[in-house]
Parts: sequence; structure tokens; C-alpha cells
Amino acid sequence: MKREKDRAPKGTLHRVLGYMAGRKILLLLSIVCAAVSSVLMLYNPILIGQAVDCVTGTGSVRFDALTAILIRMAVIALAAAAAQLVMNLINNRITYGVVRDLRREAFLKLQTLPLSYLDRTPHGETISRLIADVDLVSDGLLLGFSQLFTGVVTIAGTLVFMFRIHALTAAVVVVLTPLSMVAAAFIAKRTYNLFAAQNKARGEQTGYIEEMTGGLKIISAFSHEKEAQEKFDSINETLRKSSLMAVFYSSLTNPVTRFVNAVVYAAVGILGSLLALRGQISVGALVSFLSYA
Repeated sequence: MKREKDRAPKGTLHRVLGYMAGRKILLLLSIVCAAVSSVLMLYNPILIGQAVDCVTGTGSVRFDALTAILIRMAVIALAAAAAQLVMNLINNRITYGVVRDLRREAFLKLQTLPLSYLDRTPHGETISRLIADVDLVSDGLLLGFSQLFTGVVTIAGTLVFMFRIHALTAAVVVVLTPLSMVAAAFIAKRTYNLFAAQNKARGEQTGYIEEMTGGLKIISAFSHEKEAQEKFDSINETLRKSSLMAVFYSSLTNPVTRFVNAVVYAAVGILGSLLALRGQISVGALVSFLSYA
């Protein structure tokens, strides 16, 4: 039973990715735009460091070099924003195309379902799967596309730029940063079951509402209002508890990872300051490093 639960997310992801088989060109364009946007944004901290190094002392500023750097920063920022915009447009087209295909196949499947399934399954639960669950898939795909491609390129590019600046400081970041990934994975693994319980309770609630509103006259005729209200309150309480726990545990990801990132930032700042005092790294390079950290 446990192995089936472990395979369920992988199987679902594999089926969802199967719907993207006919959108390989758009997928490739999205990856290219993500790479361009990430690399350009990663190059900006290096320019900031070079701009800092243009200020060598009180009243000693190389304005010609500083002006050229600022112009390059502006051009790079505009190019990165344009690539990000194109990537988002492509991701929207991919996502809502997949959602359209999912709903189309779901409606076709609904027409061929056996009557025994329709009899034993609440209508509201079926409606919830066709509407609410597909909306969750679309939201997840949008968020996943926007973060997955840019995240991978950003991590790889950051490591390359950091090791080019200073290997020892980069090694500190490489050692400490995975702690945030471990913490996020630990939380995500435990919130999966909570969100599954939330979706189950939502489907049960939708199905019960559909049944009760459809049979309102029968309920009134047999004076079943109190029992119906009590059962609805019970289902609603189950949904409230599961939703509260799911949202609470999933919301821990951001503060935990931010705490780990703050620790990494402090470690890089302290080490970089010591290296700058010894003349092993420039102030501008330290500023660039802190931007990556």
C-alpha cells in the first residue's frame, strides 16, 4: 500500500508530462527564455561589483567606466525582463493547452463511465474532479514552469559565477545551501498527505451539497434537516482541519529556507570580509558574492 502511494505522485507527473508531447517546440522556447533571463540577471551582480570597484576612494571615482557599466546594467535588465515576459506567455499557452486537453478527455470519459460508477460516486465529487482538481493542476503547472526552468539555470549559473570569483567562498555556499533544500523536501513530503486529505474532504463536501440541494424537498418532507446539517458540519470540520494543517505546514517552507539562506549570507559576509581585509578579494567582488548568496 505504501509503495502504491509513493508511486502515485510519480505516475501522475508522468501522465501530465505526456500531455506536453505535442508542445515540444514551445517547451524548448520556454527553456531557452528561462536560460537567457537567468544568465542575464546573474551577470548583473558582477557589473555591480565592477561599479563598486570604480570608487577607489574619497573624490576618486572613474565616472567614464561607471557610466558604461550602468548603461550595460540597464540594457541587461531590459533584455532579462523581455525574456521573462516571453517565457511567461509561452508557459501560459502550454499550461492552459494541457488543461483544455485534460478537461476534454475528462468529459469524453464521463460519457462512457458505467452507470454503477455514477450510482456509487456522489455527483459533486465528480464535478470537483473535473473543475477544482484541474484548476489545481493548472496552477501547479504555471508555478512549476516558472520556477523549475529558471531555478535550475539560476543554480548552475550562480555556481559558475561564484567559483570564478573565489573558490573558497563558493565552497562555503555549496556546503550550506543544500540545507534549505533538505528542509524544503522534508516539509513537502509531509504536506503531500495533508493536501490529499484536503482534496478528498472537498470532494466529499461538494458531493454532499449537490445531493442535499437536489433532494431538498425530500429532506423537508421527512424532517431530515437537523441530521443533514450535522453531517455537513462534520464534513466541513474535517475539511477545515485538513486545510488548516496543509496550509500551515506548506507555509513553513518559505521561513525555513529563508532562515537557512540568512545563515549562508552571514557566513559568506564574514568570510568575505576577512578575505577583503587580507587583500585576497576586492570589495566589488565581495558585493557580487553577497548578491548571489
